[in-house]
Amino acid sequence: MASAPAFADDGPQGSSAALPEKVSFLTTFGEEKCPEASDPEEIVVCATAPEGDRYRIPKNLRKDEEETQGSQSWTSAVESLDDEARPMRPNSCSVVGSGGFTGCTQAMLREWFAARRGKIAASP
Repeated sequence: MASAPAFADDGPQGSSAALPEKVSFLTTFGEEKCPEASDPEEIVVCATAPEGDRYRIPKNLRKDEEETQGSQSWTSAVESLDDEARPMRPNSCSVVGSGGFTGCTQAMLREWFAARRGKIAASP
């Protein structure tokens, strides 16, 4: 059995109702009132936001924490990347990688210098 498509009722005169020519989407801040439509054919839709958001970048345009940068210097970034890659290289004082056991003295010296600079707490 085939079904026929459903159509909207065109009204008593057989013509579709006229759609508004202009629709305005506005955001008001604080205690502002939504402006009235200037034309009877206009529809005005208002959203209310706190006064503190008036000069802020909208949430959908703000960058996430991962996207922001500049909180770390290049030297610190290189040091952290070196620390991540160190266990796989020789002279790393680890059981991973070729010659990893050879770097235990360098690891102790790195920790000592870091403690002197105040980056880590000195071990007792």
